[in-house]
Amino acid sequence: MAISVSAPGKLMILGEHAVVYGYPCIVSSVDKYLTVKGGRSFDKNDTFVTGKIRDTSFIKSAIDIIRNKYKLKERIFLETESDLGEYGLGSSAAVTVATVKLLNELFGLSLTNQEAFELSYKAVLQAQKKGSGFDVASCIFGGTIYFDGKSKEVDVFSHDPLPIIVGFSGNKGDTMIMIEKVAELKKKKQKLVEEIFNSIGKLVGQGKRAICKKDWQRLGKLMNDDHQLLIKLGVSNNKLNQLVGEAVRAGAYGAKLSGAGGGDCMIALVSDENRAKVEAAIRNAGGELINVEVGKGTLINY
Repeated sequence: MAISVSAPGKLMILGEHAVVYGYPCIVSSVDKYLTVKGGRSFDKNDTFVTGKIRDTSFIKSAIDIIRNKYKLKERIFLETESDLGEYGLGSSAAVTVATVKLLNELFGLSLTNQEAFELSYKAVLQAQKKGSGFDVASCIFGGTIYFDGKSKEVDVFSHDPLPIIVGFSGNKGDTMIMIEKVAELKKKKQKLVEEIFNSIGKLVGQGKRAICKKDWQRLGKLMNDDHQLLIKLGVSNNKLNQLVGEAVRAGAYGAKLSGAGGGDCMIALVSDENRAKVEAAIRNAGGELINVEVGKGTLINY
C-alpha cells in the first residue's frame, strides 16, 4: 500500500532566535510543499529515494523514533518530492512531519496532532540536537500560529492569507551556524541579548493582536522594529538589509528577514496598491521573488 503525505513550508513572521530561548513567536505556513510517498518494503534495509534532499538524517530519525516506540519491524520504502527549494522554508521540519504522518497512516497508529508534534519534535532534536519546535508545529497545524517557545503550546489564530511578499536573498543560510552565533553573543553580552529577547517577545504579543485586527500598518511597524533587533543580534547581513530597506522605501508597511538569517528570505507586508512597486524594488535590488501564499499551507494526506 502506497501512501502520500504533503507537509507545508513555513515563514517566520516575528520572533526569530528568541524562540530558541523560550520566548513566543508567530509563524505562518505557506502553500509550497514537501511530499513523502512510501509503504512497506521487502528489502532487508529501509530504502530512500530523496532526489535533491541530500540529508536523510531527519527521515531516518523519524523512522527510528516511531519504530522504537511502537516496536515496528517492517522495512520502509520512501520517496520524496519538494517544491520548497533551497529558500529556507523549513524543509527539514516538513520532511520529518511528513514521514511521521506517513508512518501513522501506514501502520494505523491513530496519532493526534499533538502526539505527531511531540514525536516529530523529538526526531528533529535527535537529528540536529537543537530546535524550538515552531517549524514542526507550523507543518502540523497550518495557518498562522502563536507558538510558545517554553511550553510548546500552539494557538492557531488565523487561517487567512497574510498580504506578504517573499524575497530570496540569493544565498542559503545555515540555521545552526546562526543559532551558535547568537549563543556566543549571549555568553559575551548576556544582559544585552536578554533585553533584545524581551523586546522581541513583546513585539510578538503585539503582532498577534495586529494580525487578528488586520491592522497592517501596526504589524508593519512591528516587523521593522523586529528587523532592527535581529541586526543587533548579528544575524542579518548586507543583502537582507538592502532588500528590507528597498521594500520599505517602495511603500511596504514593513519588512524584515524571516528565519535564522545569514541569507535565505526576507518578507514585506504590503497593500494591494503598493504590491507591484515593492515587488519591483525587491527584484531591482537583486532579490528573487518567491510565489507563495503566506498563511494558507495545510497538511495533506492522500
